[in-house]
Amino acid sequence: MRTLGLLGGMSAESTAIYYRELNRLVRERLGGLHSADLLLWSVDFAGIAELQAQGRWDETGRILADGARRLQDAGARAILLCTNTMHLNAPAIAAAIEVPFLHIGDATAAALKARGVKRPLLLATRFTMEQAFYRDRLAAAGLDCLIPGEADRGRLHAIIYDELCQGVVSPASKARALEMVARARAEGADGVILGCTEVGMLLAQDDLDVPAVDTSLVHCEAAVDFALG
Repeated sequence: MRTLGLLGGMSAESTAIYYRELNRLVRERLGGLHSADLLLWSVDFAGIAELQAQGRWDETGRILADGARRLQDAGARAILLCTNTMHLNAPAIAAAIEVPFLHIGDATAAALKARGVKRPLLLATRFTMEQAFYRDRLAAAGLDCLIPGEADRGRLHAIIYDELCQGVVSPASKARALEMVARARAEGADGVILGCTEVGMLLAQDDLDVPAVDTSLVHCEAAVDFALG
């Protein structure tokens, strides 16, 4: 089994999901007492979130590149960044290491295409919805992403940072997210990307009448494929 290096803490809530799911998948595939061979470097998210809000992405890139190098030096055979938004720094991270960087966008695109989705709604942080780094990667795979309107983007961003990242799952916020999906469906969306690693805490496939891809889960599946390949 290859050792996976996890860059986590963004947020701690979603990193716990990664730890749980990676171990579950390995146990399901190998049986018995097997679990994933993991290294974790977890940041204090408060500092990262402040840099995000200030648009200091070069600085977050340096922090995460340093963490990736530390994981590689400790024995990681691939690096997994346990957040969608910080894939804005994926080029800086990949350039800092010699082992593979397993991009969440690639796992997401493959899962969407396997489900026959062409025009997914992207539910994520403002950074991920509004900046090009994520949507362009999906567009290169032939996917035409829709995003919610301005007011909905602001509300969803607040739900993520003020609630989900702090372990709060609100029925009212779930209802608001489902309204966003309904509006996108009327505009032709044929699938949903749970495109923040915390959004899967709020919505699941059973809540929706179109295919949904939980990016955290498909990222974990791709990582275990690598680890056991």
